[in-house]
Amino acid sequence: MTLQIIGAGLGRTGTHSLKVALERLLGGLCYHMTEVFGHPEHVPLWHAAMLDDPVDWAAVFEGYVASVDWPGAGVWHEIAEAYPDALILLSTRRSSDEWYLSSSRTIFLASEQTPPGMEAWQAMSQDMMRRVTPNWRDEDATKAGYERHNADVRANVPADRLIEWQPQDGWGPLCAALGQPEPDEPFPVTNTTDEFREMTGLGPV
Repeated sequence: MTLQIIGAGLGRTGTHSLKVALERLLGGLCYHMTEVFGHPEHVPLWHAAMLDDPVDWAAVFEGYVASVDWPGAGVWHEIAEAYPDALILLSTRRSSDEWYLSSSRTIFLASEQTPPGMEAWQAMSQDMMRRVTPNWRDEDATKAGYERHNADVRANVPADRLIEWQPQDGWGPLCAALGQPEPDEPFPVTNTTDEFREMTGLGPV
């Protein structure tokens, strides 16, 4: 078992919906930030990756067929080199404004919290965010970092290896790239802003 799809799209670009969809299409597990919470032993590996230290990717992705969301998206270059036959999936939103609004109401707030026992995860998360921009608490700098990240993916992934996807696209781009028919069921919509805030105790917007 090996990675078939590597997600390069940052969090809050429909990545949890993609996780569910890819597990349906590929018949295997898709790595997502939610997996890190179930594998605390992975936190030091991801932190090392965020600091550009070498990581045994086979150990991280054992048993997985795809990866989306942070933390993988923050080091997609390195993962792509380790799995040269995998397709690269760039998930985006319709604009940096739309992405920032969703992020600022969810993951940016959550990353400022340090629940007991999560200190190592938070340290990793802070360095992960700095890969987008060192000044990730600044709206303009963060939007520019998001655009820069997406431009880097488009500039460095060959067209025949790249899948571009936005939440409104549904099954189409994924199934076309994988050579599969579209499932006769709605595309999953999960981890909305309201769901994220309820799960993390942030409360309603």
